[in-house]
Amino acid sequence: MTATPVRAAGCVLWRPAAVRGAIEIALVHRPKWDDWSHPKGKLKPLERAEEAALREVFEETGRTCELGTELPSAHYTDAQGRPKYVRYWAAKATGGTFAPNQEVDRLLWLSPEAASTHLTRPRDAELIPPLLTALRTAGTRPGG
Repeated sequence: MTATPVRAAGCVLWRPAAVRGAIEIALVHRPKWDDWSHPKGKLKPLERAEEAALREVFEETGRTCELGTELPSAHYTDAQGRPKYVRYWAAKATGGTFAPNQEVDRLLWLSPEAASTHLTRPRDAELIPPLLTALRTAGTRPGG
């Protein structure tokens, strides 16, 4: 019998950088796994993926955000051996303040290049080029 897939959602959270036309990407550190990742988490019963993505960003980063383009989904086996399906969106930070909590103890804002090398898992780094493409395609000028 195949295990029911775990459904999750998250965002590649970004904000304009101090340098005009540049962006910074938020990475969260989860002490339970000692890893750096994009904010994400499991869907609650009857919750839509978009709602879960917004909720998880707020819970893990203290930030509100605006969902943009849906990015490629990730499919993998979780730590308990269950299949996991995670939907991701590009999301522009719109407000809020980070406060460390039990789930996430640190938040970093990094350039796309630095974020790519700082992420623990290659599958998370693979979301950065589609984010940058989505921002260019949408005509977003992150720095102003």
